[in-house]
Amino acid sequence: MGYVAIKGGGQAISGAEKLLEFIRTRQGETGEPLDIETIENQLYFLHSRIMSEGGLFHPKLASLAIKQSMGDTLEASFALRAYRSTKPRLIESPILDTSNMRVTRRISASFKDIPGGQMLGASTDYALRLMRTELLDESPDAFKSIAGKWLDENRYDEIPDTFPKVLDALRDEGLLPPVNEAISEQKPFDITREPLVFPVPRSAALSTMARSETGSILALAYSNMRGYGDIHPTVAELRVGYLPVMLPHPITGELIEAGEVLMTECEVVAMYEDEENGDKPSFSLGYGACFGHNEVKAISMSILDRALQSGMKNGPTNPSEDPEFVLLHIDGIDSMGFCTHYKMPHYVTFQSDMDRLRTTQEKHTNKHEEASQKGADNV
Repeated sequence: MGYVAIKGGGQAISGAEKLLEFIRTRQGETGEPLDIETIENQLYFLHSRIMSEGGLFHPKLASLAIKQSMGDTLEASFALRAYRSTKPRLIESPILDTSNMRVTRRISASFKDIPGGQMLGASTDYALRLMRTELLDESPDAFKSIAGKWLDENRYDEIPDTFPKVLDALRDEGLLPPVNEAISEQKPFDITREPLVFPVPRSAALSTMARSETGSILALAYSNMRGYGDIHPTVAELRVGYLPVMLPHPITGELIEAGEVLMTECEVVAMYEDEENGDKPSFSLGYGACFGHNEVKAISMSILDRALQSGMKNGPTNPSEDPEFVLLHIDGIDSMGFCTHYKMPHYVTFQSDMDRLRTTQEKHTNKHEEASQKGADNV
């Protein structure tokens, strides 16, 4: 594939940039610029999605990316990931234990009663999908009073910081395979420094899916749900909350809490597997986790994780079970880059295509003229 370096057009490019900035600010004197905190709080789910797909937990920069991209999720994620790539890596955290998550939402579709109880938290799952027309002209005073009223009416301080894991109860009963300590102690594959060379370890697949584009990973997981696969998962536990980030102290080496990140985690239980290598039959598992509050992505990731495990073990029979097909097509930034590259000048290659077509058409015309002439001579 060839491209052409073009000259000129600087004035047009500058004009395009100015026009884009005009569109962003065209409310004029009646408009107000979007505030970073407004984006983070009122565009809560979009904000979470950008941090996840950008692969960087930085609420302020995620808000900035959304603002400068004018709401284009792929452009915003691209800007955030590009920024991350310019920064040095100073330290790596150990593998974090999500059982220490400060939970704000926690549900299970496997059991009605789970250790610690169900905690619905904030969700759109239980609301009607109707347009709230009262928000068209929302009163600023009423808007500001909502949060204060909620804090006055709710005693959230009585909620425990974290809850027991549902999988622990299943594992204690022997319905799940024991934790493989050898695998859990392995250093995760770093997809930001190492290329994906198939077959890849599970940690590489999970890392790739964790920063995948939400729509892409949902589409492939949906294909599995509809029958292009045989996983049949049940959500054992879906939790949203703040996970403490532990880092070693620079002098003592003791792990200390450096901060926390908002994340969504999903663990699904799938069909049990028959006895193998002397082990008794047990349920199989799928896992998903991502930055921010993004339940659709975490569930889709857990389904594909289980599908990929099945495909790597038994050979893929569907696209959702093929690691190479899945992992190379779910990154929104990669996909966007290849799609938009078609807007680059392809003058040379297209000229070559036209030359070949003209030559082919000429040969075609000559062939038919010769055939016609032979037919006339025979008559």
